[in-house]
Amino acid sequence: MLAAAVAVSLVAVSFAALLGCTCQSEEPGDAASGGDQRQAPSSPESSQGPRALYLPDATAELSSRDGLDLPARARRCPDDMVDVAGEFCIDRYESYLVDHDDERLLSPFYHPTRERTKSSYDYWKAPHPEDMPLLGARVMPAPDLPLPPPWQLRGSFRPRALNRAGMRPQGFMSGEAARIACENAGKRLCREEEWVRACRGELDTAFPYGDSYEPGVCNVARESHPAAILHGNASTGHRDPRLNLVEDAAGPLLRSTGSLPGCASHWAEDAIYDLVGNLDEWVDDETGVFVGGFFSRQTEAGCAARIGAHAFAYYDYSLGLRCCR
Repeated sequence: MLAAAVAVSLVAVSFAALLGCTCQSEEPGDAASGGDQRQAPSSPESSQGPRALYLPDATAELSSRDGLDLPARARRCPDDMVDVAGEFCIDRYESYLVDHDDERLLSPFYHPTRERTKSSYDYWKAPHPEDMPLLGARVMPAPDLPLPPPWQLRGSFRPRALNRAGMRPQGFMSGEAARIACENAGKRLCREEEWVRACRGELDTAFPYGDSYEPGVCNVARESHPAAILHGNASTGHRDPRLNLVEDAAGPLLRSTGSLPGCASHWAEDAIYDLVGNLDEWVDDETGVFVGGFFSRQTEAGCAARIGAHAFAYYDYSLGLRCCR
């Protein structure tokens, strides 16, 4: 009896303790990153608050027995993440970025460092005569160059990844910057095998929605390419901040997060959106790997879409992120 009482006391103390836990500046074609040879293709939470904990299945019995009414998702994952078979958590949507210290929104059209934001803005605001006849001939007017927030051009900041529906996802991400943004959110980059498992859903299908490719369900393999529209060549100008603002007859090439409800990987009563299409997403691999395919990549590989031909430091308009923990 004494041993049993001690064991119960230790479990109670442990559970109570758990509850109390609180790059260099380059522009298109630079030698360091290499040219792009690919085929043309919840409200923010404070980082100072208590850390969400993953608690094993036994916790459900403890919380029920002890009268604690904890939602299942809160027991396993933060509210902005989805529980994948009790093994890990993954962001429900592609990430957007804020300054870690005061949650000011960063521009999604620039690499999230002051030096690269400034160099890119200065480069692309200058006239490019070779582009002007092409732009003038387009049916749809070219978008204006997006202006970064003044503080992003002048001050220091630390990018932090957040995610929620209806946001423009952050492009122009290198693997290095993606890793930092996830770490500043108390998370990490997903491992490739985690990302693929999450994408295939509980039914383990080749696409978020099933085993056969269905055009238009996810934002991938679009007929238009933004660099071809802006520059007349799908292989050039991949750091032009205007690229993710380009539209064609079917609408914006880059969609807001969660805007295609059919492109959802289902887990229990929850879902992860846009793992295929919209933006390629970096995974945690120092050799440089991104997955999923972006809106103009001509791929029908679904959850198996993978590019491993670029350094971890490479970035352009088509590269985004989401985090795991």
